[in-house]
Amino acid sequence: MSEAATAKKKFYLGTGRRKTAVARVRIAEGTGKIAINRRDLEHFFTEDKDRNAVLGPLLLTEMRNRLDVFVRVNGGGYSGQAGAICQGVARALKEMFGKFTTEPGASVTTEAVAGEVTESAFTKKLRDSGYLTRDGRMKERKKYGRKGARKSFQFSKR
Repeated sequence: MSEAATAKKKFYLGTGRRKTAVARVRIAEGTGKIAINRRDLEHFFTEDKDRNAVLGPLLLTEMRNRLDVFVRVNGGGYSGQAGAICQGVARALKEMFGKFTTEPGASVTTEAVAGEVTESAFTKKLRDSGYLTRDGRMKERKKYGRKGARKSFQFSKR
């Protein structure tokens, strides 16, 4: 066997959250395969908006056919899971390409100091598009003495 075939793949991890859904994402160099809970993307998400949410960070960075994506997701509904996977993929891409250090003695064009970690173009693209931002909206809890979070029973003065 060749040396490249026996070498282990290097995985980069990212965790995404949305509402009550949590996605654990692993990406590696590959052919563009996407597996969510060991199922294909087209079989897991039936709606186009959910598929586009998952593919968004990959299409933005032009890595759709160059990376394999493996996802374990649980909790929430389909839309929440798609949002969680989107954030997880973006964080994994940030870990894979995001940080670079400048070597001491090298010419520094930005305001970064030699040896300091700076933000790459990939990270800036992902951040500007909103893929790295956590959507903090959650369901409000039910209050006691009421029908739901906000709805109450009809008030009667007499």
